[in-house]
Amino acid sequence: MGFFTAARQGRRDDAELGKGLWRRAHDRFHRGLDRYHQVLEGVEDELLYAELVEVANELSELLERVRAVCVEAQRRSPSEGLDIPGPLAGVHRALSKAGNSLATTAEAAAMLRLAVGPVPVGAASVRRRAESVVEQVTDAERRLAEDAASGQPESIPG
Repeated sequence: MGFFTAARQGRRDDAELGKGLWRRAHDRFHRGLDRYHQVLEGVEDELLYAELVEVANELSELLERVRAVCVEAQRRSPSEGLDIPGPLAGVHRALSKAGNSLATTAEAAAMLRLAVGPVPVGAASVRRRAESVVEQVTDAERRLAEDAASGQPESIPG
């Protein structure tokens, strides 16, 4: 990405995501995805690489969904700081979990890359972690939709 392209994207992100909580959630997910792709670069086993690329493609498709949730959350509850808005606390929690799960997915892929010899179960551990990322992004979308439908603040479990 060139300098001017990056600057334009940064301004677009500022306008759509703000500079607070929702921007951080989006950027964390994006960094996790970048890290996963970096791990792929060192995989030498062709079968394992093919499995991990399939997972990478599935995870990459989530980025636009995460962005859409963050943009809508910023529109409903603008954030320029790190305070979690009560009505959308569940949305933020689901996005945070998705970012954490994506990081552990990249970590699991890195462990497979470092494995000596053939990996008997392939990328099963990576796939399991990736499935939790999908579930958490879906949960964030569901919570955002429920908040819109109810018009009521989301209750925060204790």
